[in-house]
Parts: sequence; structure tokens; C-alpha cells
Amino acid sequence: MRRHRIMGLLGALALAAGTLAGTAGPAAAAGTTARTGGAHRATEAVPGDPAVPAAGSAAPRPGAGTEPPPEFGTDWHDPLTAAPPVARPATRSCEVTVAEAQFRDYTPYLGNYTPPAACGSGSWAEVVLRLDGKVKGRQYDRLGHLSLGGVEILRTSTPEPSPDGITWSVEKDVTRYRDTLSRPQPVEMLIGNVVNDTYTGVIDVKVTLTFYAADQDRHTPAPDTPDRVLPLTTPSVTTPRNTERLLAEVYATGSGGGCEEYWYMTTPDAAPYSCKAADGPYREVRISVDGQLAGIAAPFPTVWTGGWSNPFLWYVTPAPRAFDVQPVVYDLTPYAALLNDGRPHRIEVSVAGVPAGQSGWSTPTNLLLWQDEGRTVVTGSLTRHEEGEPANSTRWTPATPGTPGAQHRLDTEGGHRLTVAGRLDTSHGRVTTTVTRAVHNTSVHRWTEGENQDALTAGWTDEESVTRGPTTVRTARTYTMDGETTLGAGDRLRTVIALGDRAETTTLRGGRTVDRTRLDDRYTGDASYTANVPREQRHAVGTGSERYQLYGADPGHGCYDRTLTTAQGTVTVDRRRC
Repeated sequence: MRRHRIMGLLGALALAAGTLAGTAGPAAAAGTTARTGGAHRATEAVPGDPAVPAAGSAAPRPGAGTEPPPEFGTDWHDPLTAAPPVARPATRSCEVTVAEAQFRDYTPYLGNYTPPAACGSGSWAEVVLRLDGKVKGRQYDRLGHLSLGGVEILRTSTPEPSPDGITWSVEKDVTRYRDTLSRPQPVEMLIGNVVNDTYTGVIDVKVTLTFYAADQDRHTPAPDTPDRVLPLTTPSVTTPRNTERLLAEVYATGSGGGCEEYWYMTTPDAAPYSCKAADGPYREVRISVDGQLAGIAAPFPTVWTGGWSNPFLWYVTPAPRAFDVQPVVYDLTPYAALLNDGRPHRIEVSVAGVPAGQSGWSTPTNLLLWQDEGRTVVTGSLTRHEEGEPANSTRWTPATPGTPGAQHRLDTEGGHRLTVAGRLDTSHGRVTTTVTRAVHNTSVHRWTEGENQDALTAGWTDEESVTRGPTTVRTARTYTMDGETTLGAGDRLRTVIALGDRAETTTLRGGRTVDRTRLDDRYTGDASYTANVPREQRHAVGTGSERYQLYGADPGHGCYDRTLTTAQGTVTVDRRRC
């Protein structure tokens, strides 16, 4: 029987690290990586490939509540998510188009941005980015980014199209980049793509920024945003000498069409699995200052819109964060005194667990700095650095020889803990910042010989506490993945999966809770089709559901609760409970 691998089959992204770093050309991402019988090859998008809709007449696009068809047709509902739209103030607004392009290859869009004059000169209540995209024909999902003045402000991936075409949109609050947006900047955008007789989908996008003027009379002042935003284009950086708060945000993604796209499925060399990593699947995103570990984080296990061997899961409802890749954020304020000496320092990002010399991760980084207006130089010191011993263990249990359906099993557990603290003598007194972060991962990976059954149950936690003066902010993040793909009789392929993205943030002042927010974004899906046959013989069916809940103790946060349910490309439920 033909061997189907989750890592590459049918839905693996045609991505390259060069999509983000600008170093790879079209040949590096000209197709999807597939694995058959242990061999690697670039899979062409052909009409009979289950990942690519075949040409044909499209049915009318149904709306929410419409009776779904018995199986997938040649068109489906436009992609959408249950996440809330960005809230916008009721003040004067100005819209600026920052990019408008059709992506056919790996040529970036280059342009120029000028801030609007009619909505204030940098003191905006809010700035909202919106991407509107459309694509039709045959195409894989692609990864893209947008930067202004070298500062990355959006990372995204695209949905896979129907023959008649789809449209989608992404919104993001980018107010924190006020420093970058307040001046004219060069613009670069790239969604690396391949268009030819097989891959016919041209990705057509327009990106706008809408600026909302601050208005004290309407109680919409300009929020506290960084005074400087610096892209970390090289490890060497010199910061302003009066920095009193410093954050680093890292858009970390495992991608590139290889095994790091599915890093959570990799196994040590001894285990007979198609994706290898000497230390197993544990990954950790680290940041260092002058060679000393300064921050740790658990990477989010993003599933792109062709993932888990089954694009029918994601045609309408993508997995959490697939369209809006969120950065990992580190508080580096304890290191501000060291960095304030006016000399260059090295700030570097790495991903622990990636095999030596192997590509597949991109980590563009921005530094966000707040300056003390009352001091030209802020002094202080790093007062504490306590690192726990990193833990990473794997245990492979071989399948019982000669037993039909016997499974290999890999148990993994890893974790790390770090506490750093520093003091600064500012114009408003001595301020001590203490950051404690602990990450942990457990997973159980089961598969059969040939990988016709391949399953993963995994969880990640990332708990952080930041105390600055009398205020403490505690954030507990939990990511979960529980999925299985099975290739059964008659080449019937089925994927069942559940994903979770949860976070609870509590703010305390003087030991008393003053604010609490809770996010809970969950996706479940079940889709199947007959592999290795023309489209009309695939008989694909699939259901999916996403529920996004956001609650806050502060009345301003309110309550948001929305559920989307789909079947065979039709939205059957769109329910709001708040």
C-alpha cells in the first residue's frame, strides 16, 4: 500500500524560509513536500491531487444555516474565523493603502508609506491594519509578511482556493508601531508564490492602515505606546541610553516545507519515522543578551491551511492563528541598564531542539523601547539571573513485531524555567522589574509501520510573571493538539483533530487583582476523502467547528463568544452568545 505521511501528504505548505528571510528563490518552494515509501519529492498540483480543486462549475455559495451538500463540490464558503473583529473608536479616521499587489513568484512588493496628515501627527487612538485577499484556481497555501522600515508588522498565511475563487480578510491592531508609522517608510511585502500551468492561483492582496484620531472629549486618548521600535536586522544593536522599559517580539514560525513545519511530530533517529530530529520534538524559542539567556518561550504549534494531510479541514475555517501569526513577546527590561551604556550589544534569537545545520525556522524580531523623558541616561544593574536546568526526555517504545496494526510510541517531556531581575534609577524613582517564565511540553506520538495511522496528543504550557514596581502581570498560556490521520480500506483517508489556544492574564496591584482576561479558542474537525483518484471520485466530506471565547473582569473588556460550524464547505452555524 502506498505510504502516506502526515508531514508531507497533500497539505504540506509550499513554503520556504526565504519567504520571510528573502533568501530562497522559487525553486526552494516550487511544490509541496511529500513522502512516499520514505522518498522525498516535490508534489505537483494536478487536477487529480486531492489537495487541489479540479476545474468545474461552481455551486452557489451558501450562507450560514444553509443545508450542506452531501459532499464537497467545486466551491465553498469564503474563509472566516470566529475571532472578534478589531474594536474601533468612534473618532475621525483616515485610511492609507500601504500595499496592493498580485503575487505570482518570489518578487517582493516594494513601495513607500506616508503617514496621513488629517488624523493627527502620530498621536492616534488606534491604528488598524486590514488585509483583503482573493485567489482562484489551483494553489497551495503560502506564507507572507509585511514590513515598514524593516519592522515586521504582519505575518500571515493564505487559504487554499476553490476553482471559482475565494476572498478573505485579516485585521490586526498595530497601534504599538506608532513610532514606525509616524514617519515615511519604505514598504516591503512578500507572499512567495509559484504560478504556472499547474499552479494557477495568483494571490491578489490589498493592505490598508486606518488611523483613528485621539479625542479627549470622546474619552479616546492616545494609548501608551513604545517611543522607539527597532528591527533587529543584525544581532548587534545600540539602544537609547535612557531606555526604561524594553520588550522584544519575535515572529517565530517553523516552516519551509520540511520537517520543522511539523516539528511537533519529529522523532529521534532511532525511531522508524519519516521526520527526524536527534533530540525529538521539544522546541523552545530563546533570546539572549550578550550570550546570556534572557528569555524563554513555548512556540505556538501552528497548523497551516493544508496541514495534517487534509485540506478539507481548513477550506472554510482555518486553525487558530493561521491567518494572523502572533509574535512571542519577551520583557527584557531587567537588561535595560546593561544596554544603556551606549555601546553595541548582541541580542540573538534561537530555537532549541532544531537539528544542527537544519533550516526551517524564521525569527524576525522587533525591539520595543520606552524612554525616560526626565533622564538622558538611565542607570541601574542586573540583580538576578536564575536558570533551571533544561529538561528534554524521549522514550520510544517499538511496535510489537508481526502484530497487525501494532503502533510505535514516542513519549516526550520537556521544560525550562528562568528568572531575571534588574533595577533602574529613573527620574521617577528606583524601579525593579522581575520576570519569571516557565515552559513545559508533553506529547504522545503513535504510528504504525508505513505511517498509515499517525496520531499525536500534545500539550504546551507557558507561564509568565512580570513584576514592575507595585504591579504584577501573570499570564498562563496553554496550547493543545490531539489529532489522528488514518489511511484505511480503499485508500480512504480520514483526519480527526482538536486544537486549543488558551490564555488567562491577571493583573495585580499591591497584591489585589485589578483586572483579569481569559481567552479560549478551540477548533475541532473531522474530514475524509478517497486518495489517489480524480476529484469526482474522492467523495470528500468534512465538518469543522471553532468556538472563540474572550472574557474580562474589567467592564471595558466585556464578553465575546462566537461559534462557527461548517459541513462540506457550508457554514451551518454562526452563533454569538454575548
